[in-house]
Amino acid sequence: MNQENPSSDYLLLSRGQWDKDASREDIQAAIDQFYAWYDRLVAEGRIGPGQRLGREGKVVSLQATTDGPFAEAKEVVGGYWFIRANSLEEAARIAAENPCLAYGLVCEVRPLDLTRASAYALTNETPT
Repeated sequence: MNQENPSSDYLLLSRGQWDKDASREDIQAAIDQFYAWYDRLVAEGRIGPGQRLGREGKVVSLQATTDGPFAEAKEVVGGYWFIRANSLEEAARIAAENPCLAYGLVCEVRPLDLTRASAYALTNETPT
């Protein structure tokens, strides 16, 4: 029996900056296409709420709280959304349809890890 994986949420991070050689008209057309794509996926229940992020921010550590973010331009996170999919591969296929990819933005798709953190588990924060 072929049993389909249950749907899960995947975090989609929009990264990077617009191509500097692209015209404002082309970028605006991609943005308009993005919102049509996004609204269709919301109506289908395949993408959940998310937002663009403001330009300002703070970086907080034990040592200090400083103005930020300080990521390189190619790493700047511009927004986030949640994709509902049956696998990471399906979530990546949905993200690949984003019209803004044609103008320099990059999407990072990550599964949500719903388990509680543990110092004994291998995680993103575990030193290599």
